[in-house]
Amino acid sequence: MRWFLPVLLVACGEPVHEPAPLAEAVHAEEAAVVAEPAHAMVEADGDKLGWAIPDIDHLPDDPAVQRGYALATDTHLLLPDNVGDNLNCTNCHIAGGTRPKAAPWVGVNTRYPKYRKRSGKVDDLPERINGCFERSMNGTKLDPSSDDMQSLVAYMNWLSEDVEDGTVLAEIGMPRITPPAEPDPEHGEALFMEKCTACHQADGQGIMAPDGKTLFPPLWGEHSYNVGAGMARLHTAAAFIRWNMPQGQEGTLTDQEAYDIASFFIFQGRPDFAKKAGDWPKGDKPEDARY
Repeated sequence: MRWFLPVLLVACGEPVHEPAPLAEAVHAEEAAVVAEPAHAMVEADGDKLGWAIPDIDHLPDDPAVQRGYALATDTHLLLPDNVGDNLNCTNCHIAGGTRPKAAPWVGVNTRYPKYRKRSGKVDDLPERINGCFERSMNGTKLDPSSDDMQSLVAYMNWLSEDVEDGTVLAEIGMPRITPPAEPDPEHGEALFMEKCTACHQADGQGIMAPDGKTLFPPLWGEHSYNVGAGMARLHTAAAFIRWNMPQGQEGTLTDQEAYDIASFFIFQGRPDFAKKAGDWPKGDKPEDARY
């Protein structure tokens, strides 16, 4: 079950885009700009999304956008002081945050600030990003005024520049699926061993390259996301699996199978979240919250 390939679970790469050369170029002062300035777009094949998928093979001639892309696709190596696991942002936000039904970032700047029940307040986009750093990355917040945060926002802004405020976009999150009467974690384990271990291994720890890059992310254990992450919740994980896994065979699992697999692996041991007592301060805690 391929959650993501080198450049591509929240426990937030993708099979085609290798971030290392870009990341090195962004950091080198003398690096030549290799991206084209045009905001090239490609249409979603056969899908009527109401939005065009940005072509991340053609980043603009903007160091902040290029740096933001590199940070999103190689997060745990480029931001070691803020990431406490072996995940990258694009392990959940697949294809550089452009894939429908995989929480794409297209139009995200038109959806924030907004009120969120988990925080009990209106969050802006940097606050939302930092929520992922503390939960999906099992790490610490970025300084909202830092170049790193501003670069991530710049990249998301570029992805969203053709989306007008107030536009309702299809398949932007991870569309929920119908939960079964009762998920079967034993069946989920069998399915995991059959369909997922080639990438994530039988122990769920994924595969790391010799240079430290995450080839396939760990799904549980000390190097994975913590219990506060969205992907630690049953409904979220099942939906992600249903629409995005196995990589290259997306959509082949049934709703029941997706729930069975999720009910197996999300309850494996993973880090705690120290701030969990502060979540949903005004109530409305979802039924599948882990605490």
